[in-house]
Amino acid sequence: MNCPHAAAHEATSGGGVVIIDPLVQDLDGETARLRDAGPIARIELLGVPAWTVTRHAVARQLLVDPRLVKDLDAWGLWQSGEVTHAWPLIGMIDAGRSMFTVDGAEHRRLRTKTSQALTPRRLEEIRPQIEKFTEELLDALAEQGEKNEGGVVDLKSVFAQPLPMRVVGMLMGVDEAEHPMLMKRYKAFFSMLTPHEERMALLAELDVFYAALVRERTARPADDLTSALILAEEGGEPLTEEEVVGNLKAMVAAGHETTIGLILNAVRALLSHPDQLRKVLDGEIPWDTVVEETLRWDTPTTHLLMRFATEDIQIGDDVIAKGEGVVISYRAIGRDFEQHGPDADAFDITRPTPIRHMTFGHGPHICPGAALSRVEAAIALPALFERFPGLRPAVADEEIRKLPVMTQNDMEAFPVLLHG
Repeated sequence: MNCPHAAAHEATSGGGVVIIDPLVQDLDGETARLRDAGPIARIELLGVPAWTVTRHAVARQLLVDPRLVKDLDAWGLWQSGEVTHAWPLIGMIDAGRSMFTVDGAEHRRLRTKTSQALTPRRLEEIRPQIEKFTEELLDALAEQGEKNEGGVVDLKSVFAQPLPMRVVGMLMGVDEAEHPMLMKRYKAFFSMLTPHEERMALLAELDVFYAALVRERTARPADDLTSALILAEEGGEPLTEEEVVGNLKAMVAAGHETTIGLILNAVRALLSHPDQLRKVLDGEIPWDTVVEETLRWDTPTTHLLMRFATEDIQIGDDVIAKGEGVVISYRAIGRDFEQHGPDADAFDITRPTPIRHMTFGHGPHICPGAALSRVEAAIALPALFERFPGLRPAVADEEIRKLPVMTQNDMEAFPVLLHG
């Protein structure tokens, strides 16, 4: 691949380019630099230039702008061959045909059955199962804490990670025995430490796994989303196997990664703000408010890759030129002073409600699993603190490390003591 970023540096010699750190060593600092760069900012993603959006109001505008599309063929650097499949992030953009990679009528066609499977009524129907999974994993936490020296247990690997994987696996009809394999492959796929060839091979392995699941459900349909997608005939045209596989692959990724971050970030925020935790435990502040403030302040998705301009788009004094790529930086948007006030960098569950953020997106591509993630967190968090009211971190906050993932805001581990 050529190195097209030099032109971006020349074009922004006055304000500079924010280089997105693939190892996520200073997320707060990066968020501040992006926000300070303006409503839209020039960024560099592993040598490739793009724009990113850092303001709530601008994101609301652009996320419904039909001139920004998901179609990779609209990307000038892709058309010119300056970006190829050798670019390490290409698998996060060119991940197969699904509702996440198309627009307009085709997007509606691919999304309809998924949306129907995640209605408020359906979520209420599966609530008892989510509560059951939660209790089982809390039991596992307690057992692990008793076994481990000093009572230290990793809240992520024992609780926050398997819970959403169980839920999305149940919805999709994925056998629980396959969950560890899937979590391992998704973790490796998103990690910037995974060699590029290995990442692309993982994508191919996931395609093989989901294709086998689709063929199994085609032969023997069940009461799950996989079967519903296979049987969907929106506008008289059923989804192809490639489209069902693409939807499943992306939904399982989004359906568990986002909730892992939401649960862990909420626990971390509350434990580092004990006065606010006390207000929640005393019933002064509802858990729903904790969920929304966490989503705003420490977003599970850091940067969402990528949309492409089909014609020039004027934003203030800047122009996103036809063919340029646009990233949505949700963490910077969540800390937008103009939207959330001068204390936007503070976690504060007492701020005026409702807390209007757009962490799950906006417009046609708004996350279809947003309500599911909220339900899971609203069940998991109170249950965790009710079972372990003395819960506290086992390490200093600055010792918690982020995973080297450019798109998700996730921790390597979260060691805790269950009984203080």
